[in-house]
Amino acid sequence: MGSLGSFWPGVKSNAMGAEPVQPTEDEEVMRDLRRQARLAPHLEAGEQRKLLERSAGGDRSSQERLVAANLGMLIRLAEARDDRGLSVPDLVQEGSLGLVEAVRTFATSGQPDFAAFAEHRVGDTMEAAIEAEAAAVHDAELLVAAANDYERTELLLARELHRPPTSSEIAEKLEWTVDRTEYVARVVADARRRYDEELLEFIDPDAIDFDDTVDGE
Repeated sequence: MGSLGSFWPGVKSNAMGAEPVQPTEDEEVMRDLRRQARLAPHLEAGEQRKLLERSAGGDRSSQERLVAANLGMLIRLAEARDDRGLSVPDLVQEGSLGLVEAVRTFATSGQPDFAAFAEHRVGDTMEAAIEAEAAAVHDAELLVAAANDYERTELLLARELHRPPTSSEIAEKLEWTVDRTEYVARVVADARRRYDEELLEFIDPDAIDFDDTVDGE
């Protein structure tokens, strides 16, 4: 016999019986967005044209009605770009910026079809956000690698010199500029400080015998 989960979405079974699967935050956001899209009133061509004209003049109410009416398009374009570095809710949020811009500028764009114009602007905005996120992740990965190189070199030189190495000595060893070396040093120092702060949260000062700590083992 199949499990309950195979018949009813949102329900999983275990040895103790069936229990509900709690939706993730993103799933809850998307559920609400889809509900809003279903409830948004359809705009007739004449009404849409008037709203676009008012939007071009800065009428916020008209802009909001047009955005609400096109929420389904936002969701569709966002879901088509899932698994590319940004969550669907994030893509909807980013795409909404492009949709607002399309609503504001369509009347003066010279384009005949608002739907095609809006999809193009929304798609461009989402693609730009995906590229920016990928660049940020890449930069973060490079910085982590640089921090690891810095720490290894710092330890190596400290052993060789029997003293803490200077920034210039580390820079020469790594073939970096001094400015880059000092920047990475600040990143490493900040990471160490945050690690120490997190570690202190798990330490109970009342449980430490300071006499034993000072006198030795």
